[in-house]
Amino acid sequence: MKTEGPMTTTAAPGENDGKKPNISADQVRKLRERSGAPMMDCKKALQASNGNEEAAVDWLRKQGISTAAKKSARVTSEGTVASYIHAGGKIGVLVEVNCESDFVARTDDFKDLVKDIAMHIAASDPKFVRKEDVTPESYEREKDIYRAQAAATGKPPNVVEKIVEGKMSKFYEEVCLLDQPFVKEPGITIHQLIASKVGKLGENIFVRRFARFKVGDVSETVAISKPQQDQKAE
Repeated sequence: MKTEGPMTTTAAPGENDGKKPNISADQVRKLRERSGAPMMDCKKALQASNGNEEAAVDWLRKQGISTAAKKSARVTSEGTVASYIHAGGKIGVLVEVNCESDFVARTDDFKDLVKDIAMHIAASDPKFVRKEDVTPESYEREKDIYRAQAAATGKPPNVVEKIVEGKMSKFYEEVCLLDQPFVKEPGITIHQLIASKVGKLGENIFVRRFARFKVGDVSETVAISKPQQDQKAE
């Protein structure tokens, strides 16, 4: 009489008891070379796909990240300027967002994106468009301010420095538009919001500049960012 061995079960793909799979640097590198997406996004895609490269590529495409990375160097000479007035006329924003063609600039998807960005700027008060625009002088000035604020609490110098390090680790998220969590959907950044539109519209999209004014403030925020092709031309 034939006896059956103990029954075994195999976990379905994607089941890992809630634990993130171990993703190697080589896996991330290969996916980056294939997709052109940023390293951190490649790692997130692989983790979300349990290390499956094909599924990770699909994940990036769904997020619009892969497409955005491949199109990031393309010239953006069209676009639109939008305004947003908030708090009964107390805060005003002008923003210029560029794309590749006048056709895309006239679509509702693009117009809605620009309006969302203008509204976000009014609410979150970024100081720069992206981290590449932050000058070393601005970075050090903010660091000195954080240090002075921490020192004013009376804490010892070693604790003050730890406080400063913690604050500086979030510096770009606080002051750079593209790194800020989107006010209408905090689970994504403005960069990811734009990337999703790039994937949908099929064109590079670039925030060129913005200005933010608030009644009673002695100064205004004016931020300008140059695309890669403009930087190379200088």
